[in-house]
Amino acid sequence: MTLHHWIMLGIAATIITGQAAASGGGGGGSFSAAPSDSAPAYDPTAEFAKGNAALRAGDYKAADRAFRNVLAVVPRDAVTLYLSGLTKAGLGDDKGAAKAYEKSLKYDGKSVNAHRDYALTLIKLGDKDKAAAELAALKTMAATCGETCPQAADLKAAVAAVEAAATPSADAAPIKPLFASSLMFADPGVGDSAYLQAVQLINEHRYSAALEALQRARTAFGPHPDVLTYIGYTYRKLHRYGDAERYYRAALHIAPTHRGATEYYGELKAERGDIAGARAMLARLDAQCSFGCVEAEDLRRWIDARAG
Repeated sequence: MTLHHWIMLGIAATIITGQAAASGGGGGGSFSAAPSDSAPAYDPTAEFAKGNAALRAGDYKAADRAFRNVLAVVPRDAVTLYLSGLTKAGLGDDKGAAKAYEKSLKYDGKSVNAHRDYALTLIKLGDKDKAAAELAALKTMAATCGETCPQAADLKAAVAAVEAAATPSADAAPIKPLFASSLMFADPGVGDSAYLQAVQLINEHRYSAALEALQRARTAFGPHPDVLTYIGYTYRKLHRYGDAERYYRAALHIAPTHRGATEYYGELKAERGDIAGARAMLARLDAQCSFGCVEAEDLRRWIDARAG
């Protein structure tokens, strides 16, 4: 299946509004269900958009509520955890911010913003040893990156910001996360542009560049199943199959009937020799597509070609 089959029409509206609406809990006057069964379910894409908008507007309480809702569905989403850290910093909860940044780095250790703001927050909290470790991590990333990689300027600025905070002058401004640069990539307009750029790069087979663009889109739109699916697709084309599977599974966790993720996950299984697993994905597509659909037919051809 070509990428244009399910992405080029209505791209911005699809991303912003989301397709992962979850069903609610119990009700109808019945008290037989346990509280966990009747708890509200959230659309993480919609909640992320609410949190993003609230954070950009400086409404930290609303942002905190929204990001909590996202993390109730996808607790390991590194982008949401990072923005949750910015939110807690805005609320004056530096310990909560540090914890959120630390968790974000657990799931995405390459985030320049998370390393930088974690280090700045640790300095503010007086934890010099951990701050020094974060600074060392940034310097290592900068050395590995060199002068020409896409993150070179960001890494240089991050190292400079942390070093300045670690050895402040008498008239230095109070230490705080760099909200302006952190939120620049969270702008939906920037996200749309990055996503469309990624689609073009994928179709040009420039997968490493596409992955960088998709990560920018992910910062803007959070755990959107379309974005997660294409990150998985890109990792697959880079032969990083474990990462590809992780993102396909994340997309399907949020949107179990996402046909693109189902097809591509099936293709990955077929590519890795798991024909039974690929057929299971095909069965899911056949159940969804009563009158047939291009995703099912393309996956069927993949299976036939590899099953011998």
